[in-house]
Amino acid sequence: MSVKEMAPKTRARGGVTKKSVIDEPNVKDDSEEIPTKSTTRKRKASSSEESRTLEKTKEVDKQPQYCHWLMKSEPESRFENGIDVKFGIEDLKALPNHTGCWDGVRNYQARNFMRDMKEGQLAFFYHSNCKEPGIAGIMIVDVQYQRMTARFISLAELKKYHLQHMANGGPLKDMALFTRARLSVQPLTNEEFNFVLSLEDKDPL
Repeated sequence: MSVKEMAPKTRARGGVTKKSVIDEPNVKDDSEEIPTKSTTRKRKASSSEESRTLEKTKEVDKQPQYCHWLMKSEPESRFENGIDVKFGIEDLKALPNHTGCWDGVRNYQARNFMRDMKEGQLAFFYHSNCKEPGIAGIMIVDVQYQRMTARFISLAELKKYHLQHMANGGPLKDMALFTRARLSVQPLTNEEFNFVLSLEDKDPL
C-alpha cells in the first residue's frame, strides 16, 4: 500500500486576505510554504538517517567476501550430555551421499560464517581436540565429503608456516586458525586456501 503525501495547508496571517502580486509587486505571496521549526527538525532527522544508512552500506561493502572455509570437528569419542560428539571425516564419508548436517555450532561469529556460505564452496575438514589436530580432507558446502587430502597437514606444520609468514610475509600470516583459533567455522582467503592445498604435494616442514 502506498501513501501519498499531501502539501500542508497554509494560513493567512492575522486574517489578511491574500492580494494579487500584480497589484502589489512588493507583497510576498502568503501561499508560499514557510518552513517551521518542526519541518526543519524532520528534514534534519531524515538527512541524519540517510547518512547513517549510507555509512552502514559502505561498511558492508568493505567486508571481505569469502568463498573458502575451514571447519573443525572432533574425530575421537567425547561424551557431552550423554551424547558422543565424535564426527571425523571418515564418519562424513560413511553417510548416505557422503552428506551430513553440521550442527552444534554455538559461537555467534561461527554461525554467521555458516550463513555466509554458498552451496558448492570448498572447505577443509579439520580434526580438532585430538592427539594430532590438523587438516584431514576437503568437503563441499552443503557439507558433503569430496576427498581426503593427499596427506594429513598437521596444526604444528601450519603454525610453522604461519610464524614464517608473519615474519617475512606470506599468505598464512593472518590465517584465522591462529588469529581466531576458538572459532569452529573459519573463513579462508583464496591465497590461504590455495597455499594450504599446495602443501599436499610437499614433504612436511
